[in-house]
Amino acid sequence: MKIILDAGHGYETPGKRSPDGFREYEFNRQAAHHCRKLLEQAGLTVMDSHSDEWDIPLSERTGMANRWKADCYVSIHANAYGTGWNSANGIETYVHTSRPAEAVKLAQSVQAQLVKETGLADRGVKTADFHVLRKTTMTAILIECGFMTNKTECRLLQSKEYQQLCGETIGMALLSFYKPAGGLYKVQTGAFSQLKNAQSLAGKLRENGVPAYITYS
Repeated sequence: MKIILDAGHGYETPGKRSPDGFREYEFNRQAAHHCRKLLEQAGLTVMDSHSDEWDIPLSERTGMANRWKADCYVSIHANAYGTGWNSANGIETYVHTSRPAEAVKLAQSVQAQLVKETGLADRGVKTADFHVLRKTTMTAILIECGFMTNKTECRLLQSKEYQQLCGETIGMALLSFYKPAGGLYKVQTGAFSQLKNAQSLAGKLRENGVPAYITYS
């Protein structure tokens, strides 16, 4: 299975910053990085449509995905409402206005997992005519992981822990939805209903030189 991960925008994209200057792309790229690691550990083939060097135009991103014949396109973002601090908050996931059946189901799964793991408000699955949803020929969703214009959520978006939490939660939702074939022999050291608890144990194992990764079933 082939997945395109799209960290929205770029470091220097005009306007894509919090009121205090935090760049949206910094969150997007880190969340995509953690998502990619999880998917590749599970045996999926992953390609990034973004670059740290420049903001790749949307037409190039979708063209790349279409030429590669990806099975799924996942665009990761942080949200904003206006340009100043305000109370808008929560997580939302978008599909195209034509509401493709598989995209809707995938968006619902990702949305539910993110809301559960982050504890942020559920803004639901919505529709929009975004380029990355309109011009891709595969299942495509766009995820907004919290508001840069909300002081509390902006602090989360800047934290390495939240970036990892969002990336791995998106990855686990994709694995749960697509259930890729194949497998590995695994040694389990714990099972948790909350991702943050699994991350805590995995971190302790890594600190002691034991390779560890998280799966969701």
